[in-house]
Parts: sequence; structure tokens; C-alpha cells
Amino acid sequence: MHENDMKAADMNERDGQWPIAVFVLGCLLFSYPLLALFNVHASVASVPLLYAYLFVAWATLIVLIAVVSGRSRH
Repeated sequence: MHENDMKAADMNERDGQWPIAVFVLGCLLFSYPLLALFNVHASVASVPLLYAYLFVAWATLIVLIAVVSGRSRH
């Protein structure tokens, strides 16, 4: 196998790991211990902190999924 073929195989393997990493990040972002940290009586722009966290985490995951799915098409 040539060096270029090995590099291409390495890149394909790493590209396949990104969806798994995003999934694990999503599991961590919505796990109970992290959610409990934001379940306090505080607000951001008159929105409860927990709701703001959920929205930001959800939006971040959507953006990451879009980026990862765009990478896999190329």
C-alpha cells in the first residue's frame, strides 16, 4: 500500500469517528449531572437558566451534526 493510500484510509477512519463524538457529546450535555448544575433559580434575559442551557446545547448539537454530515459527503 502506498503512503497516499494509507493517508486516505486514515482520513476516512477519522471522518467516521466524528458522528460518534457528536453523539457522546450529546449524551453528556443532556445527562442528569450536567442538567442538575443548571437547575438553579437564575435567569438569563428573563429565561430560566435551565431552559437557556437546553436551547443552547440543542442548537450546538444541530450545528455540529450539520458540520459532520457535510464533512462525510466530501
